[in-house]
Amino acid sequence: MNTLPRPAVSFRTVEISDPRFEQEGLRQVTVKSPALGQRADISVFATPGAEKLENVPLVLLLHGVYGSHWAWALKGGAHRTAARLFASGQIGPVVLAMPSDGLWGDGSGYLAHRTQDFERWIIDEVPAAATLAAPCVGKNSPLFISGLSMGGFATLRLAAKHPGLFTAASAHSSATHFEQLKPYVEESISSFTALEEDRCVLDTFLRNKRPLPKIRFDCGTEDPLLEYNRTLHASLLEYGIPHTYEEFPGGHEWPYWERHLEKTLLFFAGCMKAG
Repeated sequence: MNTLPRPAVSFRTVEISDPRFEQEGLRQVTVKSPALGQRADISVFATPGAEKLENVPLVLLLHGVYGSHWAWALKGGAHRTAARLFASGQIGPVVLAMPSDGLWGDGSGYLAHRTQDFERWIIDEVPAAATLAAPCVGKNSPLFISGLSMGGFATLRLAAKHPGLFTAASAHSSATHFEQLKPYVEESISSFTALEEDRCVLDTFLRNKRPLPKIRFDCGTEDPLLEYNRTLHASLLEYGIPHTYEEFPGGHEWPYWERHLEKTLLFFAGCMKAG
């Protein structure tokens, strides 16, 4: 389980959608982010009945380039997958928090830039905002992180950089170095202004000396990022870093991510049972 205390975050403004108008349980949240110096959005979903509980597990779902807070739900049906698995008893109650990446350029990389800290937005502010939108999330809620592509890069890097914060991490079709985003974004990679130490997933793992959360990642066999994922897997094996890596048919596309989010949620549920 996560062991690090989460910092208290104060938002100058918070807007939460009216339950009368929400659809399929999707709640919309807009806060003024201190880390970004601007408003930012999150979609939140709680499995049925979770609102009556305390310290329900929180899953952060990070989108890829070009996306926003609605992508995991409205392109990947993440809320439907969670509801289906919960209804069948395969997972317990859970809250999904699906934030925008901060909407910098084609994608922020979820990195700390010179004037905006997209990393702090994710690790500090999104969990804090989720507790306002879903009070069943508390300071003792287990915290999980997952993402696709650019969001997969962030998932693996943040899990390694802040290992005591997360119970487990699961990434799909991940970039493994921020320069792999270059073919996908209009902005110059140099304009990201990220610290050198935050640019490479493997380097982040190797710098960490504390016990890591449980880690898994997967990639499609027709995905252009496949060889990067295979290389990361081989390197983690070489350095004795525990993880699970899987490959499945599919490309860098929403049908793949929609299908394999189920594996992520089942993995997280298994981590809960294992303690």
